Amino acid sequence: MLTKILARGGPASGYLFIRYLKGITLLAALPISLLLGWFIPGATAGLVKLANSERYRASRYLKQPPAVPLPDAQPRQPGDLVTLFKDKSFVRSLRLLLMPPVVMVELFVAVFAIFSVPSAIISMVLWPLDNEISILGVPIDSFWKASVFGPLQILIGLVFLGWVAPAVARGHANAVLGLLAPSAQELETARLNQRVEELTRTRAGAVDSHGAELRRIERDLHDGTQAQLVSLAMRIGIAKQAMADDPEKAAKILDDARDGAEQAMTELRGVLRTMYPPILADRGLAGAVSALCARSTIPVELRVGELGTVPAPVEAAAYFVVAESLTNISKHSAAGHVDVLLERRGPELYLAVTDDGIGGARVSEQADLLGRGSGLHGMVHRVEAIDGRMELQSPIGGPTTVEVILPCE
Repeated sequence: MLTKILARGGPASGYLFIRYLKGITLLAALPISLLLGWFIPGATAGLVKLANSERYRASRYLKQPPAVPLPDAQPRQPGDLVTLFKDKSFVRSLRLLLMPPVVMVELFVAVFAIFSVPSAIISMVLWPLDNEISILGVPIDSFWKASVFGPLQILIGLVFLGWVAPAVARGHANAVLGLLAPSAQELETARLNQRVEELTRTRAGAVDSHGAELRRIERDLHDGTQAQLVSLAMRIGIAKQAMADDPEKAAKILDDARDGAEQAMTELRGVLRTMYPPILADRGLAGAVSALCARSTIPVELRVGELGTVPAPVEAAAYFVVAESLTNISKHSAAGHVDVLLERRGPELYLAVTDDGIGGARVSEQADLLGRGSGLHGMVHRVEAIDGRMELQSPIGGPTTVEVILPCE
């Protein structure tokens, strides 16, 4: 019984005491905030952050999922009172000013719940040594008073600790969640703004990634296929000139030209394969990923669930994520085994690639000293370009897991 009382009352009293400290701090800062808040945008934005902090603490105390935060304060210029009072998050945060008058009562509940039992025990022991000791406001000058009022204060203290303080703390937390809760319109506006920012960022990344891809294809064609075709044209020209005087030499040159043409075709197919792998059209996503895993230099365990109909851009993104992941693992991870999971989860395609390597992988625009990071950055751009999500978990020492969720509808 005592353990349950302590388990309920301890966190409740602590929650109320921290609220008292915040309330007193807010009260002390109120005059300065009223004088300078209209002029300094950061002061009013801080009030919104404090409101979100209180909502988070309240939901945490109530053991509920984290409360939806208020949208951030709207950007404004110093002295812009119109924008300030049109900001619904700021206006709602002003309800925090109700906290200082309330926390005084809550402080009394918390202090009495925590200290009443120890103080009663100490007073019952020390009253013969000090004639000024009192329990529940009653001076203790005899044994019978100590025997009556001491246990009575202990009983009242346990009631406060086990029932009153938790009830007050729950009431405070529920009031915070209710008074500072954003409206449905505010949440929808914040969600749309966040969506616009996300789309702007991902589309910019997609454009950068597309530009880098075009430059790579141009470089591959220029350095590889174009050089082979120029050499092929020169060989055919030489063979044409030597045809009349030395047919055998011309035939040998034409044989070399044929080999060069085959090599050029091979390089051209390689470039085309990086744009949209033909194997996806021939064997589908499951077959293409299976072929990638079969060619891997590290043993790969592939698990493929029911995929249903997958759009071509999603197939291509999933294929390249697996290909890039297996390449990174073989180059940098020192792994001995890889697990690949590919399955449909409702309207989304789920992909996970896990290896038992050394870990420490990071997403970076520039490769580190070991050449790691830039490939993962390209994977993120490719995934986000089709509104997908990618998460990387790679603690030092491993394992490393790349999780990708791609929308299929």
